[in-house]
Amino acid sequence: MTMRSIRIGIDVGGTHTKAVAIDNQTVEIVGKGSVMTTHHHEKGVAQGVVDAFKQCLDQNNIKPEEVIFIAHSTTQATNALLEGDVSKAGIIGMGKGGIEGFFARRQTKTNNIDLGNGKKIEVESRYLKAKDITEKTIEQTIDELINQGVNVIVASKAFGVDDAREETLVSEIARKKGLLSTSASEITKLYGLATRTKTATLNASILPTMLETANSTENSVKEAGIQVPLMIMRGDGGVMEVTEMKKRPILTMLSGPAASVSGALMYLRTSNAVFVEVGGTSTDISVIKNGKPAVDYSIIGGHRTYINSLDVHVTGVAGGSMVRANNSEVVDVGPRSAHIADMGYVAFTPPELFEGAEVYRMKPTENDPSDYVAIRLNNGESVALTNTCAANALKLVSDDDFAKGIYESSYVGVKLLADELGKTVEETADAILDASSKKIIPIIEDLIEKYDIEREQVVVVGAGGGAGALVRYTANKLDMMYQIPDQAEVISSIGVALAMVREMVERTVPNPTVEDIAQLKKEAKDLAIKSGAVEDTIEVYVEIDEQAQKITAIALGSTEVRTTDLSKDITLEEAQTIASETIKDVDGKLVVDYTNGKTYCFSYNKGEQNQLRIIDNQGFLKIQRGHGGGQKVTFSELDKAIVNLWNTYTNYGSEIRINPDIYLIDGMRILDYSGIPEVEQVVGLIQAELVDFDPDQELYVVAAKNGL
Repeated sequence: MTMRSIRIGIDVGGTHTKAVAIDNQTVEIVGKGSVMTTHHHEKGVAQGVVDAFKQCLDQNNIKPEEVIFIAHSTTQATNALLEGDVSKAGIIGMGKGGIEGFFARRQTKTNNIDLGNGKKIEVESRYLKAKDITEKTIEQTIDELINQGVNVIVASKAFGVDDAREETLVSEIARKKGLLSTSASEITKLYGLATRTKTATLNASILPTMLETANSTENSVKEAGIQVPLMIMRGDGGVMEVTEMKKRPILTMLSGPAASVSGALMYLRTSNAVFVEVGGTSTDISVIKNGKPAVDYSIIGGHRTYINSLDVHVTGVAGGSMVRANNSEVVDVGPRSAHIADMGYVAFTPPELFEGAEVYRMKPTENDPSDYVAIRLNNGESVALTNTCAANALKLVSDDDFAKGIYESSYVGVKLLADELGKTVEETADAILDASSKKIIPIIEDLIEKYDIEREQVVVVGAGGGAGALVRYTANKLDMMYQIPDQAEVISSIGVALAMVREMVERTVPNPTVEDIAQLKKEAKDLAIKSGAVEDTIEVYVEIDEQAQKITAIALGSTEVRTTDLSKDITLEEAQTIASETIKDVDGKLVVDYTNGKTYCFSYNKGEQNQLRIIDNQGFLKIQRGHGGGQKVTFSELDKAIVNLWNTYTNYGSEIRINPDIYLIDGMRILDYSGIPEVEQVVGLIQAELVDFDPDQELYVVAAKNGL
């Protein structure tokens, strides 16, 4: 029998820790495991990770040697900060003397950090002038901090992003003394000494807790016979080896929501989407643009950091949100859920219990309004009327949805309230879902505007157990396309299983040269390799923020063991179908602009816009743009073609010039040069990166218009 190649993904949720096993060849789910999240175990949530993993293997006859990839998300960093499970930090600031030193001392002297929950990180600060820095003075300073009860060290030097030798020396000496340490330049390469120092302090404060958890999980996985490295989900949607997580645990903040978005990207092959994960109590909303998750700087306890994580917006309405109503109308839905009220759902209650049932109002918790709707059944128990019940009553929930309940119970439950309000069942159920969607729609609209997504291309992707209750209704209200995957309730675990290594390097560089950009791309690639990615699989793309004078290089790559394609190559016809499904009101076939058998480029003329869709050989929608064009060229003709396409698709319709985005197709590779503001930089960077290309090498260059 041929041995399978299995990818294991484990997601740690607030209630359940769920594992999935995915066949690497077919991308089919071949096993699942689920346990209650072990918040109160002596090993914390790590024990649940191990339990779910072992259950997944044992119950599905998966051999340890078949596992080629294993990763898990974690709530440990978030919990450590929320619960105040942090260590006292000692900051050693460094810089020059004089006026520059005055400001450096102020910016590295951090007071106790309030975590916004009654907890704080205790901090002791010291400052060393550059001319006084020796191994002896560093040792003396660390000893002083140890005497003050410090458990971890932070090394932060003014302009340390340019020269981190002193930071590195402090960390090395601290570790020799048995202390864990963080260098500010390890966490970020951005200027901004105060924010960089505070970010490093947050990271250092959770090192002891995270190290203990990481070691426990890693050892348990090895004891189970797994030979591949344990990977950990990051908050920006990628994974890194556990050895790297032990140095930068703060990067795992919000890894749960990130796992869900990764699942949408890899499993659903989504390009431009608003991702709506509907739980029982709350809904997380985030964005996927051009096949990449939208990230922003995390705010922890009210403190701005330099940690990139998913830009997630949370609203207190979900599948289990309870209805509030007066005597004549529905007044609100949520934020209390059936779970908080310790009640079951109307939709999942046997119909016979509603004979003689009555509706009443109650307070889920002591300080809540007293108008939450509940139904007292004929056995004396009470159940809650929720969004899930309303959606089932309107038959909006499909048979495959996790939120599928009992129609008869849902209808009768809503009718009890409807009769009291003097309305029909349909009017009442619609009013419930309408009140809920009004909390979600503004967030979706704001995110579309914030990230400048071409609205017609947006797909609302639903995940989580409550997706069927709210996503269809909300998408229809917005007149948008929507998708709800078959495995919506475990999309986070799927995302972990299929995640790629992701590393980001940011640097403040005014007027960056081609050499600056190329160097930053190399740094990002090197970090990705260090985190477990295979060099040949890594793609790096660059974003340049001229206003902030900031360059960001993001590297994505597969792990070493991921040596096979996720599925067989798709045909041209299959690619054309995938592309057509992303265009609203499409009439006729899309034009095949270019294909090399591995990448498919299509266009569809829609009024004044030429819609672009580029699909790879695995069926992933790589580029989805509202207007643009491409040209097949040889490498020797490339410079001229780029300039011509740049001029053609530059947007002069507003008060300022808006430059286009450039992409280059080379066989299976799609090189992304979007976000680079000047055509000279694009041309120079391509020349530098493809310097070894033969002049007759065939390429396809694409330009897409911005500011539509």
